[in-house]
Amino acid sequence: MSDQQLIQRIALNPKVMVGKPVIKGTRLTVEYILNLLAHGSTVQDIILEYEGLSKEDIQACLLFATRSLESTSFMPLAVGDE
Repeated sequence: MSDQQLIQRIALNPKVMVGKPVIKGTRLTVEYILNLLAHGSTVQDIILEYEGLSKEDIQACLLFATRSLESTSFMPLAVGDE
């Protein structure tokens, strides 16, 4: 599946979840899916928990996050002890 096809699985609508990016046809936000993954859920765990979700939907969340961070510059919040 191409990047464009994956990205098209993500929807932005101010009337759904306050405009946060969601997997199309759901109220599952990209943020929520990434949080599940960050806390140890596997793609298979998520797919089993949410009927109708596919591996490609999870990949779309990861790609969306990657694209969102591409042009972001980061600066340290505090200078650590060196």
